[in-house]
Amino acid sequence: MVEQTLAIIKPDAVAWFSSGPIIELIERNGFVIKRIEKRQLDRAIAERFYAVHASRPFFNELVDFIISGPVVIMILEKKDAIKDWRELMGATDPMKAGCGSIRKMFGTDIGKNATHGSDASETANYEINVMFPKK
Repeated sequence: MVEQTLAIIKPDAVAWFSSGPIIELIERNGFVIKRIEKRQLDRAIAERFYAVHASRPFFNELVDFIISGPVVIMILEKKDAIKDWRELMGATDPMKAGCGSIRKMFGTDIGKNATHGSDASETANYEINVMFPKK
């Protein structure tokens, strides 16, 4: 079944001019980019996006980082998009990510790990609607 997921190239990877190579990997792995936008997120959107983590001690750190610079936000589509995107990204900690994964190649630590991806279809729907609200 074809599904959609949200993907974000985080401020660390954008600042290191890694957006192009990451997008190339996305396309080489059979994803269709249905929508793409580079923008600076504001605090309100970031807090809504990370609302699931609001009670956790790292919430403010997450928000501060994602608004620290421009991001590239994409809706990716393909069969098993969520699972395949998470595999292509690799483990959250780049030191534990597999060879050839985006986070292994472009991440520097568990916080600055280059990319974000939805972890389930419900999450993907929520995140897509936060980043690309219907008018």
